[in-house]
Amino acid sequence: MSLHEQCPSQLPTVVIDPAFKADSPARYAELRELGPLHPAEFHLGLKGWLVVGYDLAREALTHPALLKDATPAAEALAAAGYVLHQPSVGLGAQMMEADPPEHGRLRRLAAAAFTPRRTADMAPRIERIAHDLIDAMPPSGEIDLVEAFNAPLPATVIAELLGIPRRHHLDFRRWSGQALQVASPEHRPALAALHGLLAELVADKRRHPQDDLLSALVAVRDQEDGRLSEEELVGTAMMLVVAGHESTVHLLGNSVLALLRHPEQLRLLRERPELVPGAVEEFLRHDTSVERSTSRYAARDLELGGAPIPRGSMVVVALGSAGHDAPQADGGEVPAALDVTRHAPRHLSFGHGIHYCLGASLARLEATIALRTLLSRVPELEAAAPLDSLDWIGSGIIRGVLSLPVRYRIG
Repeated sequence: MSLHEQCPSQLPTVVIDPAFKADSPARYAELRELGPLHPAEFHLGLKGWLVVGYDLAREALTHPALLKDATPAAEALAAAGYVLHQPSVGLGAQMMEADPPEHGRLRRLAAAAFTPRRTADMAPRIERIAHDLIDAMPPSGEIDLVEAFNAPLPATVIAELLGIPRRHHLDFRRWSGQALQVASPEHRPALAALHGLLAELVADKRRHPQDDLLSALVAVRDQEDGRLSEEELVGTAMMLVVAGHESTVHLLGNSVLALLRHPEQLRLLRERPELVPGAVEEFLRHDTSVERSTSRYAARDLELGGAPIPRGSMVVVALGSAGHDAPQADGGEVPAALDVTRHAPRHLSFGHGIHYCLGASLARLEATIALRTLLSRVPELEAAAPLDSLDWIGSGIIRGVLSLPVRYRIG
């Protein structure tokens, strides 16, 4: 019996700081050796529990007493100055921060924009955006791939889906990235700026509705039955802007970075572009951009993974760790190395249960088109800086590099 199984609460506290996040795959591997659950210190000094094992992660993500309602933890959250769960000032009043029955109501209202058919219909436009971004690059040289390609592609997609005017694109790209970095001094100002922009756009869509998702949500809000409050309307728009594209920005970055670290895998994808959709699943498993789940709070005293979890405790699932602990479809050993030919790699990178990512199909489509276009249009691509010197996002649930300097040649 391992130390963790004998005495889980006496394991050392894991501190999720910038150093941990920069090296999190290796750190998670060490933690999994000790056990599936660890006491942890998160952003702003908040204490709680970190789930790193696949089976326990699935249990935690669907546990009936681990809820999004932060009321039992309100005192600790207020003392730390944490606001991300709150309506109006954070990302509250939307489905990711709601429990049933409100969660189901809010999810249904946004789900119409992400049906398989509507997602598939977006493919030609996504492909056009990808080609336009590459066309805008000089024929060869050095460039920050995050700034030139990875960030503007999903940002443009979500902006067009919502109906955000082009003049606001650069602002919302900057603010959405800052909004999720909870320990950054730009965190709260970025949240406030996004709220202000979206409230302004809601008012404009109410006066001048168009064929976009934000206009459709305004129409739902203004129905007599009041299915969507004004707070929920802006909260849902905030969720779509931030979660709807920031994760894809860094999925692309982490995928390209993985290929630069494994040139044989890069050559294989160039030679066999039909592998790209499956490779996206492998990138999600290998180094996902949504490294950790949003927080859940114990609605009552409970036991999880052999540890007593008092009411009000914060529980967070390391989605990026679970993919390295998941049983594989072929019955083989839990994988560590990147393998773009892996058959149906299992992961929890889009979550599990009722909070499974609503935009998963769109994220997969964007990543597949973006990577396929990049690999076909840019036959020469290599790192322009040592890969161990890159700066990573220092706080929050997103894992990704702030910039990715590359040397390239367009074919």
